[in-house]
Amino acid sequence: MKLLVYGAGVTGSHFAARLHEAGHDTTLLARGERLAALRRHGVQLAEADSPSVRRVPVPVVAHPADGYDLIAVCVRAHHLDAVLPSLAGVDGDVLFLLNWAAGAQPLGAVIGPERVLLGFPSIAGTMDGDVVRHRAPTLMTRLAPMPIGEPDGRTTARLRRIVGALRAAGINARAEPRMESWLRTHAAFEVPLGQAVHAAGGPAALADDPQAVRDMVRRMRCHLAALPTPPVPRAFGALRTLPEGLLVTVLRRFLRSSTAAQSALGSTSPATAAELDRLAEQLRADAPVR
Repeated sequence: MKLLVYGAGVTGSHFAARLHEAGHDTTLLARGERLAALRRHGVQLAEADSPSVRRVPVPVVAHPADGYDLIAVCVRAHHLDAVLPSLAGVDGDVLFLLNWAAGAQPLGAVIGPERVLLGFPSIAGTMDGDVVRHRAPTLMTRLAPMPIGEPDGRTTARLRRIVGALRAAGINARAEPRMESWLRTHAAFEVPLGQAVHAAGGPAALADDPQAVRDMVRRMRCHLAALPTPPVPRAFGALRTLPEGLLVTVLRRFLRSSTAAQSALGSTSPATAAELDRLAEQLRADAPVR
């Protein structure tokens, strides 16, 4: 399979390296200083705090060419408007692996609806200079594989082919028939969580403020109640039914954990805030008029 991975952050770099090592004809698209670093050293991967850095010589380009079987777009939600026009004239199905709560329609309106697949990356980590520091697979990531789906929910031949190729490359992917609802549900949870962490100055600081966590839970419930479809996975429905005090206790414990500290929740970058703002806009646009 000939692939282009559009976006060379944590997700795109790790994704491209895995596919390249599995024998696929993989190219990584990057810009500016990141492009220069990749041309010098390839994709550099390290596990958590390990001093050992592995280099994977993935070919890199600054602009998409043509003739791809699949283009995997791994950028932040607020960057996607600038990316879409460059994909309109390039052949290949397009898998959007990112935070996105607006559904497939605005994507298909630019590149063609028949080309769109939706997904969400299960790869987690941080950038340490030019090195991608990723976490080793945990029980949670094994139980929650990378969901990928057709916007209309069908299990098509191309979806089976893509999921099969990713699994053969060691990426724990699965077909998700309700991918749009899955992404909206994730945003309904992530936006209040991310914004509360950002306002507090980090996950541990948020955990020390029970009232802020309580307010966050209430915002999650509001977003979930406004979804046009039931939550996916259904377990997220528990956020609307479990006692508020229990949820506050559980979430405070999570916010103090090493998992929260090492995740993207610890990021205070303007890009993180901008992405959360874009997702919040999408959720508001999707909410029913009262």
